[in-house]
Amino acid sequence: MKKPISRILLINDEKLILKAFIKGLNDAAKSMENSLGITFIGVTTAREALQVLEEDGDIQAVVVDDKLYTLQSERKGTRNLQMTVLELVQKISRFRPELNIYILIAQEQQDDVVDALFSETVDGYFYREERDYRGMYRILNAQLQEKARTPFYDQLKSYVLMAKDAWHTPGHSSGDSLRDSPWISDFYEFIGEHIFRADLSVSVPMLDSLMEPTGVIAEAQKIAAKAFGARRTFFATNGTSTANKVIFQTLLAPGEKLLLDRNCHKSVHHGVVLSGAHPVYLDSSVNKKFSIYGPVPKQTLFNALEQHADAEALILTSCTYDGLRYDLSPIIEAAHAKGIKVIIDEAWYGFARFHPAFRPTALEAGADYATQSTHKVLSAFSQSSMIHVNDPDFNEHLFRENFNMHTSTSPQYSMIASLDVARKQATLEGYKLLSRTLELARELHLQINATGVFQVLELPELLPDEVKHDNIQLDPTKVTVDISRCGFTVEELIRELFEHYNIQVEKSTFNTLTLLLTIGTTRSKVSRLYDALMRIAREGRAPRRLYQTSEVPHFTELRYLPRDAFYCEGELVPLLDEEDRVSKYLEGRVSADQITPYPPGIPVLVPGQTITNSIVHYLVSILRSQKRMEVHGIVFDGYLPCLRLLTATEEGSLRKLS
Repeated sequence: MKKPISRILLINDEKLILKAFIKGLNDAAKSMENSLGITFIGVTTAREALQVLEEDGDIQAVVVDDKLYTLQSERKGTRNLQMTVLELVQKISRFRPELNIYILIAQEQQDDVVDALFSETVDGYFYREERDYRGMYRILNAQLQEKARTPFYDQLKSYVLMAKDAWHTPGHSSGDSLRDSPWISDFYEFIGEHIFRADLSVSVPMLDSLMEPTGVIAEAQKIAAKAFGARRTFFATNGTSTANKVIFQTLLAPGEKLLLDRNCHKSVHHGVVLSGAHPVYLDSSVNKKFSIYGPVPKQTLFNALEQHADAEALILTSCTYDGLRYDLSPIIEAAHAKGIKVIIDEAWYGFARFHPAFRPTALEAGADYATQSTHKVLSAFSQSSMIHVNDPDFNEHLFRENFNMHTSTSPQYSMIASLDVARKQATLEGYKLLSRTLELARELHLQINATGVFQVLELPELLPDEVKHDNIQLDPTKVTVDISRCGFTVEELIRELFEHYNIQVEKSTFNTLTLLLTIGTTRSKVSRLYDALMRIAREGRAPRRLYQTSEVPHFTELRYLPRDAFYCEGELVPLLDEEDRVSKYLEGRVSADQITPYPPGIPVLVPGQTITNSIVHYLVSILRSQKRMEVHGIVFDGYLPCLRLLTATEEGSLRKLS
C-alpha cells in the first residue's frame, strides 16, 4: 500500500532560525512515530509561501512566524513591511481552507498577536524561543492524525476484524449464506468477503445509529461539517434525491410557496408533491443550438423574489449537469433580504471546497442548505450523499423527524464508511487531485480540438443568450463536445465508442457529448479517449443531418397544488385517437402526473398544471421521433399513450390557486 506524504511548511524571514527549525523538526520526525510521512520545508517570504501552497498538494499544515510582518527587502540591511501575519493567514485560509495554520510568537507579543488573529482559523501557537522540536512535532503530528481519522470507518473495520458470530440481521450472516452455495457463491467471490462482513445493522451498538447518532457517526458528521465549511452535516444513504425531499419537508408546510428552477432534478419536483408546497416554477435559459438548458436568468430570479416575497424558500441547481454555475452571492443576498431561505443542489459540485478554482461554494456564498452527491464526484459509494446546513434558524428536531421519515432503519453501513473516507481524502489530498484533474481537463480540451472534427465548447458557446451577462462560470471538469461534424449521429457515436473503444460517456444531446472528469480520471484514460476520437475523425465521414428535438414548452398555469392533484384518482385520456391523430380533448385539462422526457429531464407537465395544445404536440412529436427517448409519467393503455388527468368532479372539489 502506498504511504502518504505530508509536508509542513514553515515561513520565517530569518534564514538561520528557519534552518534550525527545519533541521530540528525533521530530526524529531525521523526519531518519533511518523506513519503519515511528515517532513518539514521552509521559505522566507509570504510570496514564496503562497507559490509553494499553489504548487504542492502534499502540504498539510503551515507554521507562520509572527515576525513575518517585517520581511527583509531586496536592499541589504533594510526591513520593510511586506505582509502582516494577519493578511497572510487570511490569504492562506481563502486559498486552501483545509490546511492547519500555526503561529510562532515571542512571549512578550503573545496578547497582541493572539488578539489580532482571534477571529481567524488558527489552530495553535508556539513560542519561538522554546525550540522544543519534539514537542512541536508531537502536536503537529497529533493534529494531522486527527484530520486523518475516519471515526466510523475505523470502528466498522475494527468490528469486522473482531470476527463476532452474527445472531442478528442481515440474513446473509456475514456472507455465510452465499460462501458455500453452489448457486450464488460466484457472487460472493465477485463482490468480495469484506463487503459482506461489513454489511451490518443497528443491531451492533458500537457502530451507532444513522437515525439518532450519538457515537462514531455523529463524530464523523462533525468532522465532515468542518471540512465542508458547514455548521452541521448529515450523511444520507438514499442519495441527494432524498436529501432534497427532507429539506423541503422541514422548511415548507402545505400551501407555502417555493421558488424553483424548472430545470431542477426530478427529486425537487417530487419533493414539492410530498411537502404540499405551492411551487412557483421559473423557466430555465436554453441554448437552442445545442439543446442545453442553463441557469434561470438573474433578472428573472430578482423579479420572482420581488413578486413572491412571501415565499419560504428558493432552490437552484449549481452547477448544472453541463457545468454552468450561478453567480450565487447576489441572488442569495436578495433572497435573504426578503427572509427567504436558499437551498442549493450541489449534486455535481461536492468537491468545490477543496480547490480555489471552483470556489465560492454554495455555503461560502451564503446558502442555508446545500445537498451534495458525494458519490458523483468524490470517492463514495453510489447513493452516498451529504446535507450541509448553515441555516441560523435550523430546527434540528423537525429536520430529524423528516430525515427519519425517509431514511431506512437498515442503512448500508459501507455507504456511511465511504462518506467518512471520501471526506478524509478530500481534506488531505483533494487540492492535489483536483489540480491534476484541472490539468487533465486542459490537456483534453487541446487534444479534442486537435482532431479537427470534434470541438470542446467553451463558456461563451455554452451560455444561452439570456444569461450572457449574469457572471455565469463553467466547471471545467464537465466537458461538452460538439460532434456535429463527425459523420455519426450521437447514438451511433456513443455505440461506436462503447463497442470499439471501451469508452462510456456521461450524457448527450442531439449534437453533443458530455464527458465527466473526476479525481479518479487518469492520463491513460485521457490518451485512450483522444486516440478513439482521432481515429474516428480520420475516417473522414461526411457530416450528417442531426435531428433536433423541439424546445420544451414554457410553463403554463398551475391551477392546483401539485400534491392535491397527484393524490386524485384521475382518468386516463389518450394523447392520440384510434386513427393516430392528436386528441382534441386535452387542451385546458389538468395533469395529475409529472411528465418528464429524458433528455433534457425537465418536466413538461407537473401535477396540477394546465395542458395546452403546444404541450400535447410536443409530447406527440417525442413519441413519434425515431430517436428513442424515455418519457416518465405517460401511461400506456395497450399501445395507446395516455395522460392521467383530473376529472371535472375532482377539479370541482379542489381549491384553485390564486
